[in-house]
Amino acid sequence: MRRWIHEVDWVWPRPLLVAKDDDPHRVERLARLRVTLEQRQRSAAMIFADELDSHLGPKVGCAWMPKGLPMTVMTPGTKAKRYLAGALDLATGALRHGVAARKTNALFRDLLTRLDAGYPAERYSRLAVVVDNSSSHHAKAVEPWLAAHPRFTLRWWPTYGPRANPIERALGAVHDLCTRNHTRQRLRELVADVEAHLQMNGPWQYTRSEVYYEPAVTAAVENIAAEPHATRAA
Repeated sequence: MRRWIHEVDWVWPRPLLVAKDDDPHRVERLARLRVTLEQRQRSAAMIFADELDSHLGPKVGCAWMPKGLPMTVMTPGTKAKRYLAGALDLATGALRHGVAARKTNALFRDLLTRLDAGYPAERYSRLAVVVDNSSSHHAKAVEPWLAAHPRFTLRWWPTYGPRANPIERALGAVHDLCTRNHTRQRLRELVADVEAHLQMNGPWQYTRSEVYYEPAVTAAVENIAAEPHATRAA
């Protein structure tokens, strides 16, 4: 049976995890994000945000190793973790972040505060922060913060649409280089590895995903361009 499987060119890789990407508002959201990116003025910034879990229990994955000498990864015996909130400016590749013991709206508000300090008002009059539909982004505690900082607006990328968010690639690199198969026994050491990676590497200047240029999205962009300016900015 094995020889026959090889004869028909079948292989034995790991399946790829993919999201459903079936948000009914997908096309419109992608189109409006694309319009904002393409018509962004110098006094405005568009920032893509997301969160990352760093587990003391290592994320096990493929790695190079001598044949016959399998690598072993010791489990730490605890499920401790830290949460990182990151924000990527696609125009500059700059990535700002904060770390907390819990993934709550406080972590998100801390990230917004860091962005407020990193984008001075005399240089940036508008900041659009693109986020997913996590409850921490919709929390009532976020509303007073936004009200007190009117130059900030939240924008939403499609549900189950990670390909639309370029920060996914930057945070994926954190898993590849810091948390996969790690041997740290203390959480603070693992967090230090992650923060050192973010400080030493970059900028993360990714191109926009091809999903922004699908025919349906391009048609929606053309329709948006024909809208009155006030409606288009909503």
